[in-house]
Amino acid sequence: MLELRNISYEVEDDKESREILKDVSLTIDDHFVAITGPNGGGKSTLAKIIAGIITPTSGQIFLDGEEITGLNITERAKAGISYAFQQPVHFKGLTVKDLVSLAAGRVMTISEICEILSEVGLCAKEYIDREINSSLSGGELKRIEIAMVTARGTKLSIFDEPEAGIDLWSFNSLIHVFEKMRREINGMILIISHQERILNVADRIILISDGMVSAAGNKEEIMPKLMGMEGTCSALIEKA
Repeated sequence: MLELRNISYEVEDDKESREILKDVSLTIDDHFVAITGPNGGGKSTLAKIIAGIITPTSGQIFLDGEEITGLNITERAKAGISYAFQQPVHFKGLTVKDLVSLAAGRVMTISEICEILSEVGLCAKEYIDREINSSLSGGELKRIEIAMVTARGTKLSIFDEPEAGIDLWSFNSLIHVFEKMRREINGMILIISHQERILNVADRIILISDGMVSAAGNKEEIMPKLMGMEGTCSALIEKA
């Protein structure tokens, strides 16, 4: 279970303080949770705070009852939190096989790595020895990053707008990957997204607007609020 208590985050903007998150309190214990809302509402900031990439101005964070507010990103990774960036990074000189084994924290067999790659829709024979460089497409990189998260098997896996920068074919493949993850992977999955098809997979949707939690519930409760919200991404209104 993840618990956020009175999380606020301020930044200095033109010598003035600007509040990005405003006293956010949440308890997340569902298996698959999506956070959505208008651009600039604070969604990605909240995800980075949970992962330990940035530090909240005030408030507390608890994972399974243990306070992790003071832990950095490495310490939170050890505590059981994985974070997948909007734009996956390149690792020149490292192969897919190397990265998946590093993510798992142990030497994995070829058959284990092949199984994980297959789970995210990649042909293991073609990808296991590929280098993580510019020859890989955005969709391929996203799926490799998901494979790394799967290999780690953490308590909480965070995906920040996984649909960003990929084509429609890759997006359709990612939807199937997330549907499979929801069915088969233990632990909590938290996705920041605008996309209706991703939201439809979620057990719970949290709506963040103007730095605050506007609503939380299942898709039947939240989707009508999103459709009528000014500034919501058009991709949410139209099925991708």
